[in-house]
Amino acid sequence: MAEHITVLTTTDSREAAEALARSAVEARVAACAQIEGPVTSVYWWEGEVQTDQEWRVLYKTPAARYDALEAHIRSVHTYDTPEIIAADIARGSAAYLSWLDRETTTPAT
Repeated sequence: MAEHITVLTTTDSREAAEALARSAVEARVAACAQIEGPVTSVYWWEGEVQTDQEWRVLYKTPAARYDALEAHIRSVHTYDTPEIIAADIARGSAAYLSWLDRETTTPAT
């Protein structure tokens, strides 16, 4: 298993994507989040094929923070079944990966 991951979710508006991104970074469960969109999603939901515009939120975080990030996304997401998928970061610059670690550690108070 990689030490660092990206985690992807989608949502139905730019404003919702910004709220998801900001809240995760503020909670330090992700060091950063990028928003892309709109994208067109085609999927099964409640027995029918749906087509909608969505916005992607891509988080970067240490793998050890995945459970906390998933719990955070579930707690603030508006979807009944949000997409939450993770992919390993196989390689990355040492400085960047170190930054991910630092920014997802709660500062001492």
